[in-house]
Amino acid sequence: MAPETLYLLVADVILLVHACIVFFVVLAMPLIIVGGLRGWNWVRNPWFRWTHLLGISVVVLQAWLGKLCLLTAWEMHFRRLAADTTYQGSFIAHWIGTLLYYDAPLWVLGVLYTLFGAAVLFAWYWIRPQWFGNR
Repeated sequence: MAPETLYLLVADVILLVHACIVFFVVLAMPLIIVGGLRGWNWVRNPWFRWTHLLGISVVVLQAWLGKLCLLTAWEMHFRRLAADTTYQGSFIAHWIGTLLYYDAPLWVLGVLYTLFGAAVLFAWYWIRPQWFGNR
């Protein structure tokens, strides 16, 4: 396998992991709300909730500090090593990249991330996690 091919593969895997994290953070929120209303106990699992809170907290912090996500930086590093600066390198890279990366000023994304983070915090008080000792 040529080094460029390996670099593209690593970049695509990083992008796929990044997409999974984004989908988890975004999709967990409606699941928490629906699950709380329907009495689903798993949405109160503290590991699930802490992971969700940590995920959106990292995003909000990075946005307000003006920092690039570490996963994005790694992905771009491997794409540069492969001499591939666009997402046309593979199917995964093209479509997941299209879903993840959109053109908006950083401050707009920061505000959107902060509002979403506030909704996650609100969910902590509205649909409280069930701590292991309280089962």
